[in-house]
Order: sequence, then C-alpha cells, then structure tokens
Amino acid sequence: MIQNTKLYDSLKFLAQVGLPAAGAAYFALAGIWGLPAAEQVVGTIVVVDTFLGTVLQISSAKYNPEVGEIEVNTGPTGKKTVSLEVDGDPIEELEGKEKVQFKVKKTSK
Repeated sequence: MIQNTKLYDSLKFLAQVGLPAAGAAYFALAGIWGLPAAEQVVGTIVVVDTFLGTVLQISSAKYNPEVGEIEVNTGPTGKKTVSLEVDGDPIEELEGKEKVQFKVKKTSK
C-alpha cells in the first residue's frame, strides 16, 4: 500500500477536500451557467472519491497498525489510572517509530 507520508497526506487532502469541493463547484456552476452533464460529472467525481477514500483507509490501517492498548481505570474514589499494554517488546515496538496508535480500553473498578 502507500508508504510515502507526503503522497498519503496529499491523496487524503484530495479525497477529503479537493474532490468534494470540485464536485460541489461543478454542480453549482452547471446550474448557473448551463454546463453540460452535471449529474455524470459529479457522479464520476463521487465514484473516484469513494474509491480513493477506501484505498486510503486500507493503507492507513496497514501503515499505522495498533501496537497495544492504553487502559484507563477509574477507581471507587474516582481517581483515574492509566496503564500501557504493548503487544511485544516495548523497546522494539516503539523505538525508531515516528508515531504509533493505541486502542483505548476503558474500565471501571
């Protein structure tokens, strides 16, 4: 999947901002100026945007896998404690990475 952070960020911006804005602009201008095939153009943009969003979501999940859980516990007095559970060796899992993702697990005691 996508390994280059700049490419990923650019494609993500295109999928979240660029294509929806282009589709909305064309649809509005087509109504005002009588531009041709508004439904077909906007429909095509939506299909491309949906495909791009799906590919980026899959790529994101593979590029930033969860490495463990952060457990938030609330004791009987309301005091909160946090514990970090890493799937493997913490040094190997965290060292040298620019960012990691953790699943938040909330429990009450």
